[in-house]
Amino acid sequence: MPTAVLAEMLGRLSIAVSAGIDMRRAWAGEAGRVPRRWRSAMEQVSRALAEGEPLAGAMGRAAGAFPPFVLGMIAVGDATGHEAETLREVSEMLRAGLRSTRELLRGLIGPAIQLSAAVAVVGLLILVSGFIRDGEDRPVDILGIGLSGLPGLLTYLAAVAGLVAMLALMGNMLLGSWRRHGPARWLAVLVPVVGPAARAAEAAAWCRAASLASGAGLPAGRLVSLASSAAPGISIDPAALEERLRCGASLADALTGQAGLPRQVLEAIDVGELTGTTAEGLARVAEACDEQARSGFSAAARGVGFLAWGLVAGLIALVIYRIFSFYLGMLQDALRI
Repeated sequence: MPTAVLAEMLGRLSIAVSAGIDMRRAWAGEAGRVPRRWRSAMEQVSRALAEGEPLAGAMGRAAGAFPPFVLGMIAVGDATGHEAETLREVSEMLRAGLRSTRELLRGLIGPAIQLSAAVAVVGLLILVSGFIRDGEDRPVDILGIGLSGLPGLLTYLAAVAGLVAMLALMGNMLLGSWRRHGPARWLAVLVPVVGPAARAAEAAAWCRAASLASGAGLPAGRLVSLASSAAPGISIDPAALEERLRCGASLADALTGQAGLPRQVLEAIDVGELTGTTAEGLARVAEACDEQARSGFSAAARGVGFLAWGLVAGLIALVIYRIFSFYLGMLQDALRI
């Protein structure tokens, strides 16, 4: 389900549940508001709710309709009895992510326009070159890529269209994999700048879920299990965790070295256990991790923008060089004659 649609729907559900409306009735009311293609999934959830399934389990029956971290967060609300607060929190997280995505896309508009203009100029040169003839009345290949005139332009446009279609398909596949916490997210973690930002976003989701669970007084093992379901990218061995907890280790010590959590998260848990403010500390760390993620993704977008500018500059330099070389060759041939 698109992020914007999901965020609005969960926000309305939060308001309805806060007002005392039964979840089954509130969800049924939302089924008619979403786009038609998602109504079947909404009805599946309605049927599961009518059978007594908790909201996270019911949403899980609509396979592929809802992101894993959303299901994980809502599972926290089901377990703690804070459904309205959790729905509101998830809605705000989705809206914040949507705002960040729009900001990143706005930063790429300028380079995309420049790149499109450069591609158009190349096409125009290919077309014009068909009207320039050499001494043997053959079309001149100004750019040196074997294309000239209208046939060359059509070939060039077909190649550009194929490349754009392939990139769009790959982009959709990567985006879907990212949202499902698939291979794309695992690969992104290895990329400089993007990797730390992705890890920070994952840590923020974990902290928010853990904060809700801690505020509801859930035991440490259950807290970690629910938080991990909201952040699938953070793998925690439940058996090893439970063993260390039974041996008398604190939660922060039990998580150290096997959770992949940032140091600031472990420190917040450690301080929270001593002071009884684990929920508040994790909420503050979640905000800090969110800011780190936004900064990292913004930096990555700027890097992509600079790369696009570099490609445009390189293409322009190549075109100028080819045209200069072509006319220089014509002058040299004329002087030899």
